[in-house]
Amino acid sequence: MEVLIAVALVAVLAAFVAWPLRSPELDESEAEQPARSAELADLEARKEALYRQIRDAELDREQGKLSHPDWERLDAELRREAIAVLKRIDATRAGPL
Repeated sequence: MEVLIAVALVAVLAAFVAWPLRSPELDESEAEQPARSAELADLEARKEALYRQIRDAELDREQGKLSHPDWERLDAELRREAIAVLKRIDATRAGPL
C-alpha cells in the first residue's frame, strides 16, 4: 500500500513539473518579447543615426562641403532608409497578426 502511494505521489509530482514543458499554451509572444525589444532598440538606434546623418548632410550643404546635386542624392537615399526603418519599427511594434 505504501509503495502504491509513493508511486502515485511521484507520478503527480512528475506531471506537475513536466506540465509547463508540454503545454502548448506557453505564450509564444512572451518568448518573443526579448527578441522584439532588442530588435526595436536596434531599429530606434538606426533611426536616430539616420536622422543625425540627414542633419549632418544639410549642414554640410549649407557650409558648402556638399554640392547641391550630391546633397539631393544623399538626402533622398538617407530619407528612403529612414522611411524603411520607420515602417519596420511600426511592423515590429504591431507584432504578428
